[in-house]
Amino acid sequence: MASTACLQTTAVARARLPFLRHPIPLLRSQFRRLFTSSGSLTLSSHQYKLPAQPVIAQARRSSSSMAKEEVASPSDLQFEGPLKIVEYPDPILRAKNKRIKTFDESLKRLVDEMFDVMYKTDGIGLSAPQVGINVRLMVFNSVGERDEGEEVVLINPRINRYSRKIVPFNEGCLSFPGICADVERPDSLKVDAQDVTGARFEVNLTGLPARVFQHEYDHLQGILFFDRMSDEVLDSIREELQALEKKYEERTGLWSPERIDARRTRKKAVGFGKS
Repeated sequence: MASTACLQTTAVARARLPFLRHPIPLLRSQFRRLFTSSGSLTLSSHQYKLPAQPVIAQARRSSSSMAKEEVASPSDLQFEGPLKIVEYPDPILRAKNKRIKTFDESLKRLVDEMFDVMYKTDGIGLSAPQVGINVRLMVFNSVGERDEGEEVVLINPRINRYSRKIVPFNEGCLSFPGICADVERPDSLKVDAQDVTGARFEVNLTGLPARVFQHEYDHLQGILFFDRMSDEVLDSIREELQALEKKYEERTGLWSPERIDARRTRKKAVGFGKS
């Protein structure tokens, strides 16, 4: 997700839940966590209001489509540290990400390494493809500090519902160093995922946690944050994207696998809530 230079983060209240690593006593408790009557969890922020319009359903993928998903092998989770951030326009960021079915020590080590990279680069969220591993895994901590907030781990996440209320917010991305611009996203959503043990859970997100989740979820879909920008907003960062393309070519000796100048109009294919 974004660097803390782009997103002003606040703290998340303490709770012991399966998808949270190391709940930490907080210095700033501006976030609140509320359990619904159904037993699911809600993460929200005081700087956002709950959407005035109802949350609408998003159809889940059929069992047949899930059966076609490529599953990660144990070797897909092996890596040599330290992990490094993959920058645009590396094709790894557009590659298909495999579903995780092996929940072992290698997965836990990968999660630990991803948090280390995230904190060292001043991030508040990170997806596995951003460190060169194409599996369906994300981590985030809305506070962005190692000893504050909550470390959230979501494996094989799916979006079940999302709000009709669409809000703009100034986002950045660790794979686009120094670049920030407005992106519109739903203000709240309901997701389900698995934790590091493989146990499935459901969570309601609103405000900043919803924003971070959607940014990282897009990475798992091969979608980058500028794909969701209007043409006007995209024009404001076009030269910076071109500079990253040139940097890639100079570093690798290869042609850039994509060019921002090739995009003439905003894509309509990347709708909200795509699973």
